[in-house]
Amino acid sequence: MSSTSFWMPGLELTNHRFGVPLDYADPSGAKISVFAREVVDLKRKDEDLPWLVFLQGGPGGLSPRPQGKENWIKKATERFRVLLLDQRGVGLSSPISFQTLSGMNPEEQAAYLSHFRADNIVRDCETIRKELIGGRKWSALGQSFGGFCMLNYLSFAPEGLSAAYITGGVPSVTRHIDDVYHATHKTVIRKNKKYFERFPEDRQIVADIAKYLEYHDVRLPNGDRFTVNRLRQLGMDFGMSEGAASLHYLLELASIDGPEKGELSHAFLTAAHNRFNFDSGPIFAILHEAIYCQGFASDWSADRVRKKYPEFEGTDDFHFMGEMIGRWMFNEFDTLKPLQRAADILAAKTDWPALYDVEQLKRNEVPTACAVYHEDMYVWREFSLETVDMVPHMEAWVDSEFDHCALRTQADKVLPRLFDMVDGEV
Repeated sequence: MSSTSFWMPGLELTNHRFGVPLDYADPSGAKISVFAREVVDLKRKDEDLPWLVFLQGGPGGLSPRPQGKENWIKKATERFRVLLLDQRGVGLSSPISFQTLSGMNPEEQAAYLSHFRADNIVRDCETIRKELIGGRKWSALGQSFGGFCMLNYLSFAPEGLSAAYITGGVPSVTRHIDDVYHATHKTVIRKNKKYFERFPEDRQIVADIAKYLEYHDVRLPNGDRFTVNRLRQLGMDFGMSEGAASLHYLLELASIDGPEKGELSHAFLTAAHNRFNFDSGPIFAILHEAIYCQGFASDWSADRVRKKYPEFEGTDDFHFMGEMIGRWMFNEFDTLKPLQRAADILAAKTDWPALYDVEQLKRNEVPTACAVYHEDMYVWREFSLETVDMVPHMEAWVDSEFDHCALRTQADKVLPRLFDMVDGEV
């Protein structure tokens, strides 16, 4: 382990780097580096505080980079020494990209990528915990996909946890991936209905853009073709509190008074490209369906399920899509094209190991508090509550006011509530 320290307003931050096995079944084999940033209140840096490790969303999401005592970091550092983990393959943790994988053939790429799911993220956590604080337990906070990691933690390494907190990320531990995508499509259809009720003029705008894209070769700033599917994907952020308004303001930029009717503005195309791309890493695309797989292949589930929902075809009654990763992306995103064959191999993989131990979860003794959001577009409420009902010492706060991003936008309300739940104050 190597470490360096610096400070931000009100905080001391220490960077740690750990060497861990790529494959924990072969601990003497290849190693990768995992980066974690320790964050502590500057006034309490010499105190022996309990630890809280943060598992971010994704897969492939970047851990927060604090500028000071902001958002949930402020609340967490009032009682914890916080560890912000860049999950393996992300940020400063042996990052995965089309560049770092370029020296491997597709079979080697797929084999390498298969080691970057929640199970090995949790194994990394335990390796780091033992190296950093010895035999002491720590608490863990999981946001979105971080909650998926938390259920793996409770399944296979509960002895490392003193408490668990989950925001918008309690997965089903038993359902097939197709169940997840049926629920996702239904939720996104409702989100579209609400969006167009709020911004009725946008219905014609997006229909016109979609029709224009069908007959014109429109290029994004990086050279990728801007297709109808890429337009649909702008609905990815519908589940965030600011997502609908942000999309509306983006669509305001679309048209220009140019010589060609319907021509799209460079400002719009630039913003559309920046809104969702894989320039910084492919993990979200290439492993997104794999996070649901236990002993079965995903077989491009979102693509297959989408065929059951005609709302996501055609241009007249246009519907945006949500968090649905399709094979088409590996044909259309320039940074994903080199990984198409590896993605197909992973989609056909049937021997994914178990991510959850249901019997162990039924014996859970780790105090666990969960924020479950009523209209969460990314993690379906009913599946979350099925899991909560199965796991003892797991309590859910079901909220209809906040969105999936509430840990970021409503940290002063969400995190104290979860702390109080574990402390027995509510």
